[in-house]
Amino acid sequence: MPNWIDRLRGGRVNAPAESKARGMVSLSPLGEAQWSNRGFSSLANEGFAKNPVVYRCVRLIAEAANRVPLVASHDGKRLSEHPVMTLLGRPNSRQSGGEMLEAVYAYLQTAGNAYLQAGMVDGEVKALYCLRPDRMRVVPGRDGWPAAYAYTAAGRTMQLSQTTEPVPSVLHMALFHPLDDHYGMAPLDAAQTSLDIHNAAGKWNKALLDNAARPSGALVYSVAGGNLSGEQFDRLKAELEQGFAGAANAGRPMVLEGGLDWKTIGLTPRDMDFIEAKNAAARDIALAFGVPPMLLGIPGDNTYANLAEANRALWRQTIIPLVRRVTDDLSNWLAPAFDGAQITADFDGVEALAEDRSAMWARIGAADFLNDAEKRAMLGVENG
Repeated sequence: MPNWIDRLRGGRVNAPAESKARGMVSLSPLGEAQWSNRGFSSLANEGFAKNPVVYRCVRLIAEAANRVPLVASHDGKRLSEHPVMTLLGRPNSRQSGGEMLEAVYAYLQTAGNAYLQAGMVDGEVKALYCLRPDRMRVVPGRDGWPAAYAYTAAGRTMQLSQTTEPVPSVLHMALFHPLDDHYGMAPLDAAQTSLDIHNAAGKWNKALLDNAARPSGALVYSVAGGNLSGEQFDRLKAELEQGFAGAANAGRPMVLEGGLDWKTIGLTPRDMDFIEAKNAAARDIALAFGVPPMLLGIPGDNTYANLAEANRALWRQTIIPLVRRVTDDLSNWLAPAFDGAQITADFDGVEALAEDRSAMWARIGAADFLNDAEKRAMLGVENG
């Protein structure tokens, strides 16, 4: 019965005279790096759906930003009740205001774009709907600016005009993108390389564990067993690459016969230190989202003295700018429909910022050159 080498020779026991001597076949060729496809659907699937660091960053930012209370004001006076706040509290029959705003914050982090549609009845805004960014397309006008938005769902495309009254039918919120006129760039886009490294390290470690954690190496064919022709050598190399190369086949056991010998030449998992590689990639992902790695439990980050300081940094550098951006867009969009009412964020009640707020009150209270009215104005407190 022919052995493995004989089968590669096509069942012939003796090698042909024109055969060439071959020595070693590598199972670990260095190929071009493979990256995830660009686009919201691909990155959301590889990132938010499959990567715990991305998932936690998005959830942390969206949930924290959603905790900030929104208030309405008119002519500088805060209003305890107002129709615009009623609308934001219950924007539609399927969502609460918190659910809608959480989706807005999450879409900005994963897609770089968030869309709200106004449901209008008799010239009044009666509902707000958060639309999926991957289903929305800008329809530019003659001047290049968006004249409408095309939204596709259930096989149908709806044209949403931007010339409706009293407000445009769609509010498009986009993070800054230096190379795009209409669409924003998400932190997930900037973290793509680190995301792929983090996911690949996890897959590689899983493959090693599934295959007894054995490193790759080289297959040595003894010349004493006969020479291989070029065609036989190519067949052997292709069979080895198909059956044993790659992360999915890492450590797969091999049965050797007919003058074959296995020589380990690859680095061990300890040498390559996949755990540290994953931690480094995780820190880069957190950096792109503006989340201190300490809050995610990623080792190796000593930037902040404690969790409280790291949490304040998250609010100062990430949450506050994001919330102010969204509330400004909401206010400018809805103001014409609600008699010019302004929507602002009230950060006074945020527990994580209590220390900063107390320090500001102390500084302003100790300023003797300010009168009480000026101090109250600087602190955002209405004069009685």
